[in-house]
Amino acid sequence: MLISKEWLETYVDLDVSVEALAERITRTGIEVDDIQDFTKDIKNLVVGYVEDIAPHPDADKLNICQVNIGEDAPVQIVCGAPNVGAGQTVIVAKVGGRLPGGIKIKRAKLRGQVSEGMICSLQEIGLPSNVVPKAFEDGIYQFATAIEPGTDALKALYLDDQMMEFDLTPNRADALSMIGTAYEAAALYDKKVVKPETTVTAQSKLAQETLTVKVEDTTQVPYYSARVVENVQIAPSPEWMQARLMKAGIRPINNVVDISNYVMLEYGQPLHMFDKDHIGSNDIVVRLAHENEKMTTLDDQERELLSSDIVITNGQQPIALGGVMGGDFSEVTPETKNVVVEGAIFNPVAIRHTSRRLNLRSESSSRFEKGIATEFLDEAVDRACYLLETLAQGQVLDGRVTDGDLGELVTDITITADKVNRTVGFDLTEEDIVRVFEQLGFNTEITNNDIHVKVPSRRRDITIEADLIEEIARIYGYDNIPSTLPVFEDVTSGALTDRQRKTRVVKRTLEGAGLSQAITYSLVDRERATAFTTATHDTVELLMPMSEAHSTLRQSLIPHLIDATQYNVARKNQDIALYEIGNVFFGQEGETLPEQVEYLSGIMTGEYVSNPWQGKKEVVDFYLVKGMVERIADQLALRFEYETTQIDGLHPGRTAAVTLNGEAIGFIGELHPTVAKTYDLGRTYVFELNYEKIMQQSVGYINYQPIPKFPGVTRDIALVVDSEVRAASLIQTIHQNGGSILKDAHVFDVYEGEHMEAGKKSVAIRLAYLDENNTLTEEQVTKVHETILAALEAQGATLRG
Repeated sequence: MLISKEWLETYVDLDVSVEALAERITRTGIEVDDIQDFTKDIKNLVVGYVEDIAPHPDADKLNICQVNIGEDAPVQIVCGAPNVGAGQTVIVAKVGGRLPGGIKIKRAKLRGQVSEGMICSLQEIGLPSNVVPKAFEDGIYQFATAIEPGTDALKALYLDDQMMEFDLTPNRADALSMIGTAYEAAALYDKKVVKPETTVTAQSKLAQETLTVKVEDTTQVPYYSARVVENVQIAPSPEWMQARLMKAGIRPINNVVDISNYVMLEYGQPLHMFDKDHIGSNDIVVRLAHENEKMTTLDDQERELLSSDIVITNGQQPIALGGVMGGDFSEVTPETKNVVVEGAIFNPVAIRHTSRRLNLRSESSSRFEKGIATEFLDEAVDRACYLLETLAQGQVLDGRVTDGDLGELVTDITITADKVNRTVGFDLTEEDIVRVFEQLGFNTEITNNDIHVKVPSRRRDITIEADLIEEIARIYGYDNIPSTLPVFEDVTSGALTDRQRKTRVVKRTLEGAGLSQAITYSLVDRERATAFTTATHDTVELLMPMSEAHSTLRQSLIPHLIDATQYNVARKNQDIALYEIGNVFFGQEGETLPEQVEYLSGIMTGEYVSNPWQGKKEVVDFYLVKGMVERIADQLALRFEYETTQIDGLHPGRTAAVTLNGEAIGFIGELHPTVAKTYDLGRTYVFELNYEKIMQQSVGYINYQPIPKFPGVTRDIALVVDSEVRAASLIQTIHQNGGSILKDAHVFDVYEGEHMEAGKKSVAIRLAYLDENNTLTEEQVTKVHETILAALEAQGATLRG
């Protein structure tokens, strides 16, 4: 949005420089990206009057002009513009003057004739060609009114001005208008806003007698308002209006079209002018387009519409694309006499979809997309009628023709001074706070300690108490917020939480063992969302996924770790060891949000140790990965237990459930050969642990024990058991019956073969005995050992002879 300081000062008295104003506005939340100064690099530019003109004797396209520039005698200027003529009031750059681009004006001879200055076009003084009126696009500019020669041309052109370019955030749509910006500037400098004249001299004839309005879908068009102006006279707009439009980047067309653009910039309310005699009926019907309905817009393009587009019709066919662009046959032309002035509220989403689909982005559509100030709608229509009456000699019919409801023009919000001061740190009284709201143009009432604020519809960004507090801080000044230090009764030094400390231990342990941390997407495809899960949960799917491959929240980290491994192996990086700590998501019945649980997962494939110079290598296997998991438990002073299990996607004979205190918390396993083949992987092992449950385990201080003073005793036993008996159950039985002197028991051999009975296996276990206070005796060990053997025999085991 480009804001003219000259135009702004017609609404609010600002006795400050544009630089100071831009700095103040930027500090309060609206960033001023740039300041464009139309006076920059221009010197000695005056108004001149062409008294006489004669052809150049030696050049067909040049004319010799005698120009009055307010000096004692006219000066002679050679001009090549095709539209120069006697009796014209023009722009003259005097000798010694300067123009944008570093052009210096000197006395010169052109084909033998002296030229003392330059008659200028608007482009030559800095205006872009696309905003210059068509009549002057290829020649010099001519003032429409008589102006005293020698007058400062920039002032006469309303270009003694600077433009501020706002970089607006979507919530500050109010600053897309001059009046909205005037309220902002008035609040900053505690000034009053003087709004423009909107009162018309209404005719006795009623608008309702010549026009009817009907809105078929009030959800898409909540309100539609129209007024009728008859007998307008099409002519160029006055220079002040043309200048303000050109500075804002809009090309002047004629007084009627220019008025609609001018009021849009003034109020932020887009309007449309229809040639009433070419609408095709006295009825305006606002509806949604029919599927594949066609219309030709003002740019002479035939548009195929969808049923989501809003159209303005004459009861039969579209005459305008609502909020975007008018139709060709109802546009204002030089022959137009009677005008319908339209103002409306359109659904912002519908306007955005239509303008984007048809690539018809405009000043009008951008304002409708962000939301307009409903309080200004009828006022803007009245302002347009006033300008049509005064600038186009139109006759405004009495009343307006409307359908729909404007809705609430204010939002009521209650706040207290105590809340403001506690939030921001100010020490403001109720009077100070009310003054800020009055500066912003908000009406307030005080009841007891409550301040009731009525926020006008132009400030749609203010909806809750916190927004009001922000406004107070903004206007009072962010720089005035006091600097304070937090006050603590007990000051403690910063430290890691227990979870942070343990997480660092886990990461250090895994990375020390050669694993690299991976960070993968939380979204997977629907088919793999529940892969490698040990419990059934509802899945959570995105409503509008970017792709099917990322449509569902994951319930395991393993699928993306497999993807990362496949990616590396395909690029000849065969030895992979990765881990990830991340969230998985479980849908909850009756709940909108899923349950988030943090998991620790890893994947390994290839060789773990490879020393070619020693001819030594160690291929990753189940027990290596199990050792990684054991290392985590050891570092966290936990004890994991393992049981055989089966999980879809993992090898049925090489998968173990991990339990902690009798509760399953994860698994270790080899990928099923068919899964590994699908991803072009060799033997690949994974683990996954419920990190939340691990972190919930409290870890006390480490208790160190002295090295034993007395020797220990080890005994080996070989047990014959059924093939389905788990070695872990045997170890558990041994520990339950080992008393105080049994320190350890572990399996060192398992045998199944031709020397064993079918359905049987031999499990060799080493038992370690130790008495920390005395030397063990044979009797002590034998007694405990026999108790253990008896318990094992009761479990079905027999000693192998």
